[in-house]
Amino acid sequence: MSGTEKSKAHVEQVKGKAKEAVGRAVGNERMTAEGHADQMKGNARQAKEDIKDTFRS
Repeated sequence: MSGTEKSKAHVEQVKGKAKEAVGRAVGNERMTAEGHADQMKGNARQAKEDIKDTFRS
């Protein structure tokens, strides 16, 4: 996995976890959902890069 894409995926996952936690703490369902969506985007980006790495090897 390229370093840039790997770091982007990790940042999205961490940002999503933080946003989801804050949303739960303040009772904001929309922020919680946005955080979950950010995590899923990070997971999808990471999965895409893993697939690309598989075919490169």
